[in-house]
Amino acid sequence: MPGSPVSIGCAVMVTPGASGPPDTGTIVTVFPPVITAAGLPLATTGSLCLMINSVWGVPYPLVIGPLASTGVIVGGRGLVRMGDQIPTPPGMMTILGPPAAPYILDNS
Repeated sequence: MPGSPVSIGCAVMVTPGASGPPDTGTIVTVFPPVITAAGLPLATTGSLCLMINSVWGVPYPLVIGPLASTGVIVGGRGLVRMGDQIPTPPGMMTILGPPAAPYILDNS
């Protein structure tokens, strides 16, 4: 699914979550090597999210991945775009947004 790349601060959701119902969170770290748009590092697979357990309210880390866009690869990792659904154990991660640079579109 084509979409605009995302960065730190982007909202994400994983279904099912750690306790069953979907958990939500935010991308908090993008690891090098990075590319930037509008001065923001663009998220790739392997970026770190801080998720909140929807049942207990306990925060936990979750790494995005391992598969994302195959059209843009940064250091062997796929670019993460708004609207992507990425297999991320324990479930499927949906990238909600906002985009880092809405004027950039990855159509792959």
